[in-house]
Amino acid sequence: MTAVMQKGSQASQKRVLVVDDERIMCDVLVEELGRRGLAAFAETSPVEALGRIANESFDAVITDLNMRGMNGVDLCDRIVKNRPEVPVVVITAFGTMESAVATLRAGAVDFLTKPFDMDQLARTVERAIQTRELREEVKRLRKAVDASRRFEDLLGASQPMQRLYDLLDRVATVDTHVLLTGEIGTGKELTARAIHKRSRRADGPLVVMRCAAIAEPLMESALLGIAGEPLIGRRAGPGLLAAAHMGTLFIDELDALPLAIQAKLLDALEARAVRPIGGADEQPADVRVIASTNRDLQAAVEEGRFREDLYYRVNVVSIELPPLRVRGNDILLLAQAFATRFADQHEKGVSRISPAVAERLLSYTWPGNIRELRNCVERAVALARFEEIRVDDLPAHISDFRASQVLVASNDPSELVPLAEIEKRYIERVLEAVSGNKRRAARILGLDRATLYRKLERLAGGGSSASGKGESTSSG
Repeated sequence: MTAVMQKGSQASQKRVLVVDDERIMCDVLVEELGRRGLAAFAETSPVEALGRIANESFDAVITDLNMRGMNGVDLCDRIVKNRPEVPVVVITAFGTMESAVATLRAGAVDFLTKPFDMDQLARTVERAIQTRELREEVKRLRKAVDASRRFEDLLGASQPMQRLYDLLDRVATVDTHVLLTGEIGTGKELTARAIHKRSRRADGPLVVMRCAAIAEPLMESALLGIAGEPLIGRRAGPGLLAAAHMGTLFIDELDALPLAIQAKLLDALEARAVRPIGGADEQPADVRVIASTNRDLQAAVEEGRFREDLYYRVNVVSIELPPLRVRGNDILLLAQAFATRFADQHEKGVSRISPAVAERLLSYTWPGNIRELRNCVERAVALARFEEIRVDDLPAHISDFRASQVLVASNDPSELVPLAEIEKRYIERVLEAVSGNKRRAARILGLDRATLYRKLERLAGGGSSASGKGESTSSG
């Protein structure tokens, strides 16, 4: 038995077993793989190798094809049957199409012909290990969909979501107004419904007002209601405030309320009553408001587009929902849940996502957040031809996505760039992350807004795309 560990701790390295009946080849492979950061071990007997695989933990196996006592195809077949989670790479000096096909049929993940480049072998093994790990993660997440921690219909096991659940749990039973912020598609309405279900008002109504979907001339009557005879084009009846009495009023996109309507909403919240248009008597309107916005309301206050008194009235507790890109493996957890839902809905036998798809989903930045992921998975399920979602079922902008990187740790001088270029790329990356919200970008960068504006103007003069993003005040 031989082992070489050149880099990193034994605990952090991936363990690879080399099986070859030539001791010299074993020693060479163990040494070269060790130089490339893998914890390599060797056995010259396939039978002894099977015993080690049964009793020890290995992340991958490399086996020669032609060996005394048991050939690589038979060894691969035994490993796959008994330890299917361990990927096998077969090497041989006598490579033919028939032998390659035989090894792949036996369950090998790859087949290399001697002489081969050691870097290529190491990359092949590392890729096989990564694929195995993604497959195991997908399996674990598929089992965890129903068992993972939830807050009502919210789903996620990441640290950002655990912190959110804790905050929601504390605020739900306190009868105070809540402002939900965050990018478009992060689940603000679902969060509002979760708070209502856990609140003291759970037995009361949850009424939703989607400001962006109501024409401005109709907003007042929608909120306050109309007494007596109906007005032209509008029905008589209670408004949303009265309808939400003793319950919760969820105001989606609060920033879309005109200033005049903001004043009437504030009056109703202060009085806990509302007078319908054309009416003489007030109706009770004891409501808890949960409002949402994907814009910078404080900036809107400073610019005179939103009432400061209403801002402080509804912003008693502010909760920012995390964007999907910071939620790690929640992406796969949600994707599997959506896949199961849409497979049932469309009566398709799609039960899982492939490891290659999982890799693409994790690398994509999801500017549309959960809403975009749901749309992507529904499309993939609709187009899927197999039991698993594959890469060609994904939209091209996701399957072909390559994350941009700012190189600061490269040892290759040709990859290093001037400091001004690093600054430009980082400013653009921060603006992209906050969807163009200059206030948030300036805070992250440690700059005042005037300094950020000057930098954006300078970058725009140099052809940067950053200034195009900087005009938006939206955080989603």
